[in-house]
Amino acid sequence: MKLRSIIVGSCSLFALAAGAQAQSLTIATVNNGDMIRMQGLSDRFTEATGIAVDWVTLEENVLRQRVTTDIATGGGQYDVMTIGAYETPIWAAQGWLAPLDDLGADYNADDLIPAVREALSVDGVQYASPFYAESAMIMYRTDLFEAAGLDMPAEPAWEFIGEAARAITDRDAEIYGICLRGKAGWGENMAFLTALANSMGGRWFDMDWEPQFDSPEWHEALSFYVDLMTEAGPPGASSNGFNENLALFQQGKCGMWMDATVAASFVSNPDDSQVADSVGYALFPTNGQFDNHGNWLWVWSLAVPASSQNIEAAKEFIAWATSGAYLDMVAEEEGWANVPPGTRTSLYENPAYAEAAPFAEMTLGAINSADTANSSVQDVPYAGGQFVAIPEFQGIGTAVGQIFSAALAGQTTVDQALEQAQQTTRMEMERAGYYR
Repeated sequence: MKLRSIIVGSCSLFALAAGAQAQSLTIATVNNGDMIRMQGLSDRFTEATGIAVDWVTLEENVLRQRVTTDIATGGGQYDVMTIGAYETPIWAAQGWLAPLDDLGADYNADDLIPAVREALSVDGVQYASPFYAESAMIMYRTDLFEAAGLDMPAEPAWEFIGEAARAITDRDAEIYGICLRGKAGWGENMAFLTALANSMGGRWFDMDWEPQFDSPEWHEALSFYVDLMTEAGPPGASSNGFNENLALFQQGKCGMWMDATVAASFVSNPDDSQVADSVGYALFPTNGQFDNHGNWLWVWSLAVPASSQNIEAAKEFIAWATSGAYLDMVAEEEGWANVPPGTRTSLYENPAYAEAAPFAEMTLGAINSADTANSSVQDVPYAGGQFVAIPEFQGIGTAVGQIFSAALAGQTTVDQALEQAQQTTRMEMERAGYYR
């Protein structure tokens, strides 16, 4: 089937609505690689539909702040927003999102991976469409491990990770044993640190919503993180988020990187990565005591705010950008290894993708094993995984992220940071009415 017919077919449901007059959509998105690629291909959508697209591309923390402000005030600045598994159910329950249960037969909603579709639905109605989904895993330099006489275990423990990171660090050569998120933000450093704490038996709150930063588990997690990054991490780590660490790894400066599974296609792409031929993958670590790999489930998705004046055209764009036909188009342009991962069952049943993407099986396994209802080995009153699915978490998580980023930068001690996080979180939860 020719490319143009694929695109037109995926958009057919809304052709009459869009074709009656020229329209323009304003789309807010994050500056991640897959979204940048989508922008580069969006002229195909405009050619097929006549709908122009204006992009607002922002760093992750800034995107979250702006779209939250706009949707909460009904500003109507954006027709399509890039949001995730945290915002979707909360905003849908507020009536802030248009339902996306009518994207047409070509969209094939039944092909969506069940856990992903469920994360974006409320009472069986889908309110966002997944662009890519991810869990967490280790990406590491096989050549550095071989030179150091190290073998990555099938299920590594944090103790091994710490030893290996220190062993392969060579600061004179600007090779750092490990790169981890340090940039403050509920979806930046706190995504990783929450997963780390979960894997070490920690939790954000007990069953009475009391914060748990004064627990031994959080002390172990934050101490491990700060010590490891100080001894084996890159300089300026407190400013590094996903994109900064991706660049460091692609430049050959990271021995290991623990982050989103979506990064695998970028670190293994020889056009972008200097170490593409020596990348291995492994499960997110445990602490050796609990069978909890800290797997998270995050879904970068496209949603339509109810305040948009172009809801039908916005749905048409979403149907195009998140369809199986879009995956085929990216594969034709960039190769199968570079299609947005984690959303459709058919992708993981495709032999061409399995052959091109050695990380495919591990990615799918990590996504399917993510238990967002039971993220900790202890009982918790919340769902989430690497976040806490309550409206207050966006503010609290960012505040705690700033505290922990300061600890990583050496501006405060671990004990002081945990005490401050405990007090800040307790105060905000009390203000929000969680204690009666």
